[in-house]
Amino acid sequence: MSETEESFKAVQLDQNAVSTNLEPEIPQPYLSGADPASTQTPETGERTPAPASTEAAQGGRWTSAVEQFKLKRFFVLRPGTLDHAIEDIKAVVSPKDDGAVESIWLMAEIDHWNNEKERLVLITENSLLICKYDFIMLNCEQIQRVPLNFVDRITHGTFSFPPRSLLKREGEGVRVFWDRLREPSFMSRWNPLSVDYPYATLTYHPVRNVNDKLARMCEINTFREQLTAAAQKAHARNPVPGKANGVLVLNQPILIEAYVGLMSVIGNQNKLGYCLARGNIGF
Repeated sequence: MSETEESFKAVQLDQNAVSTNLEPEIPQPYLSGADPASTQTPETGERTPAPASTEAAQGGRWTSAVEQFKLKRFFVLRPGTLDHAIEDIKAVVSPKDDGAVESIWLMAEIDHWNNEKERLVLITENSLLICKYDFIMLNCEQIQRVPLNFVDRITHGTFSFPPRSLLKREGEGVRVFWDRLREPSFMSRWNPLSVDYPYATLTYHPVRNVNDKLARMCEINTFREQLTAAAQKAHARNPVPGKANGVLVLNQPILIEAYVGLMSVIGNQNKLGYCLARGNIGF
């Protein structure tokens, strides 16, 4: 063998030695069972799960969509419905007896059997107007007028029930008294249709968190402050003979003397006291 052939083979062996020292790059296969949102650490090859915030965000979006669907059923949220109702209520306000309208509120009234009822409430110069308004037919069905100079006590706080009651209610409310010396009779307490009560209990409307305008109209604490100020002015301007002037404001639990109230449970869960789109009924 010549010297030239031996040098050529030596060079070829050196190149093969270099190529064997290099490790070929093996592509990582895609695992169908792996979580696409997880990440893999290059050092250990372990996969870390996706952060819990992603799942929480998906659950929050689902909950928000369900709540929005439920809220859309309220007729008071239909475009122009609330403005139309306010104009209708203003039309029945007596400038002579009630005076100028100072504020308008959207609330829920709770009766003595724990039933919720949708109400529009007006504070005028001389009166407190609690209005039952049909947001479906756009008609004012009933108005309870309370002279502000008769309001003698306002309590606010959480709701409470008798010790043996099976009912419960979350949240807080306001109770307005206009005759502290008169107690409801026995027949009135056990009559679910009785309206012969010297007080009214109000709480938040379910649509209060939809937008800023409704949040202001449903704010129970601001309503209490404005009602107290308006009642104090009415007492000073037109005192009632033989009646203590001024308004007593108390922060204490609001007692609802209901014990079983099966109808109130069914009615409140299905929002029977509100104007709702309840779907097609029939065949």
